[in-house]
Amino acid sequence: MRLGLSIGYSGSSIGDVLPLVQHADRIGFDSVWVAEAYGSDAVTVLAYLAAVTDRIKLGSAVLQMPARTPANTAMTAMTLDALSGGRVLLGLGLSGPQVVEGWHGVPYGKPLGKTREYVEIVRAAIAREGPLRHHGDHYQVPYHGPGATGLGKPLKSILHPVRSRIPIYLAAIGPRNVELTGEIADGWLPFFYSPEREDLIIESLDAGLARSGRKPDELDIATTVKVVIGDDIAACRDQVRPVFALYIGGMGARGKNFYFDLACRYGFEGAAGRIQDLYQDGKKDEAAAAVPDTLVDELALVGPKSRVVERLEAWKASRIRTLILGTRQREILDALQDAL
Repeated sequence: MRLGLSIGYSGSSIGDVLPLVQHADRIGFDSVWVAEAYGSDAVTVLAYLAAVTDRIKLGSAVLQMPARTPANTAMTAMTLDALSGGRVLLGLGLSGPQVVEGWHGVPYGKPLGKTREYVEIVRAAIAREGPLRHHGDHYQVPYHGPGATGLGKPLKSILHPVRSRIPIYLAAIGPRNVELTGEIADGWLPFFYSPEREDLIIESLDAGLARSGRKPDELDIATTVKVVIGDDIAACRDQVRPVFALYIGGMGARGKNFYFDLACRYGFEGAAGRIQDLYQDGKKDEAAAAVPDTLVDELALVGPKSRVVERLEAWKASRIRTLILGTRQREILDALQDAL
């Protein structure tokens, strides 16, 4: 298992996290990952990091597919890869209906079909084996539909990529999306991953891998885990509870919240319901307080350094190949790198 570092939505606070990223680069961390939602974008931050790091891989977790055409994403990935000397890990995701339709102003559509076509187009554009052509249910390249001028023609990138295939990671939670990830992606970016309960979600991934004729070790499972080291376990838990409350209670509407559904699948139906009710009523602090200790301990690494290192064994025994640490504590990077 290798280690990565998550710096989240850090567009406005890059100066605060840059020393941490550069330290991770120096001590041999495998990757650093940048997120985007409806504020700072990930690409700008990754380009900045490409210029001030030497070896660490640069991952997007994730670029929102509805925000960019597939060709635009391919252009971005190729350019970042060229600037960084071939260090890009292209994490993609659909986000959720609230963000897609409420922020980007485009229909959410059918996620499975759109994702499959999107990845096909991105790969074809980067491979540069010929002019780009795609005729699917969701994307037409060149476009000849309503409103078209009729002048569009197949084009091939004028940029010769550093790599003809850039690893594509998909963020997926629902069983069908996870199965698709196993079938077409190079990596999977799950969130709320439980090393003890991975059988509940890994079956779908294996079904997709089998369909593509690949073995489990041919796909990188890279999950982000919140990490807080301190002598007071309760205080450490309290630092991560708001994150769980946000995702379970507020990352999507009722009936359309993938993280809520996953918490229920893990056996926390009652707690998830309370968290969602409180969060939707605007009682965010109470929602955070309702996150059970057992859920935090299962999905995060919290407490004294010795406890965190001991708990790391469960992750090492799982199928996780890249453990992405969500932390701002430099000592955590050193402690877990040493432990591995």
